[in-house]
Amino acid sequence: MEQQELIPHLFRTEFRKITVVLCKLFGIEHLETAEDLASDTFLSAMETWTYKGVPPNPTAWLYHVAKNKARNHLQRDKQLRDKIIPQLNNRQDGAARDGEAPDFINLFEENNSDSQLQMLFAVCHPSISRESQIALALRILCGFGIDEIANAFLTNRETINKRLHRAKTTLRREKISISVPAEKEIDSRLDTVLATLYLLFNEGYYSESHDQVLREDLCQEAMRLTRLLLGNQQTDLPSVKALYSLTCFQSSRFAARKGSSGELILYEDQDESLWNRDLISAGLYYLHHAATGPTLTKYHLEAAIACWYTQKTDTPEKWENILQLFDTLLQVEYSPVAALNRIYALSKLRGPQVAIEALSRIRSNRNQYYYSLLGELYRHINPELATGHFQQALSLARSAADRQILQRRIRSIAEGV
Repeated sequence: MEQQELIPHLFRTEFRKITVVLCKLFGIEHLETAEDLASDTFLSAMETWTYKGVPPNPTAWLYHVAKNKARNHLQRDKQLRDKIIPQLNNRQDGAARDGEAPDFINLFEENNSDSQLQMLFAVCHPSISRESQIALALRILCGFGIDEIANAFLTNRETINKRLHRAKTTLRREKISISVPAEKEIDSRLDTVLATLYLLFNEGYYSESHDQVLREDLCQEAMRLTRLLLGNQQTDLPSVKALYSLTCFQSSRFAARKGSSGELILYEDQDESLWNRDLISAGLYYLHHAATGPTLTKYHLEAAIACWYTQKTDTPEKWENILQLFDTLLQVEYSPVAALNRIYALSKLRGPQVAIEALSRIRSNRNQYYYSLLGELYRHINPELATGHFQQALSLARSAADRQILQRRIRSIAEGV
């Protein structure tokens, strides 16, 4: 990997790990200090590697420099030093030897994993608003930029910056512990944790902020953090299994979802032989094990829908089950996107005319997906009207991938395909 690609890649994968470990060491009230030290580490990498070349083990180099910067900061900040050093000298892994400063930063993978899981719950504390919880988790743990978070929330940079500021202020004021909560608090905090991971996966699965069809790194990060939950006895719960099942099913089609030129390939046109059968099997495994207890979440329902989509052949049984699942999903948690997807399933089962009548009755903003669905439904009934709806959708499209799909649809109608 070339240097111009390596540093952004390492920033995405390692910045959050360094930040979280340092924040756990210093205390949550020093979150911004931890972020600054992590940023300084990557600035040093850019300055050093440009002239001396990339070291044999870039990640180890970053961790070594982060340790030194943190140690230097600790030596300069007497108040912080007086707080931390006594605590560390009482711990076997942080004890000083022969009068040396304690080796107080453990950046090994097992500590990274534990710290990130604990931080995930810390930023999802109930004293912080739900929107701010998710924004802060996406920022600290997932490396999202402000624009990416703004796009994910369909809002602007100023709003996100205000949410992040308020959340950090609350973390400092409340001195929230970086730890997995007690068992009685798990359920209430886990809802927001799962919402964050769900949003992260969706941002990668279809990213408008980078004008890309698919950002697998974000999807893989969401799956990795979900596996952290599965690996902890307190959080290895049915809802977590259901979310992981959903991400397995969705990611199984990555290879088929992009064309040779990077264009988006819709489900109906995908090459089924490119689907990842191991991930489909994993999805089935976790969906089966999620079906325990009385709780039915949107993740269970969406995973079950995604499971049916791993059967490419159209059958009445397939679309009847998908339609029933969407009906239940809309009762559990209504969303305009789910409502539109239900209409598509209805069209496959009952025909486009029935779907058009149902579409006129749903609560949906007149957005690009609404008009795109109308175009699909009218495509074989009234091509001229279908073209008009696709053009309306094209005028509202926010990404290059959407525009390409809609332009292909308009051309295919013009060519009589």
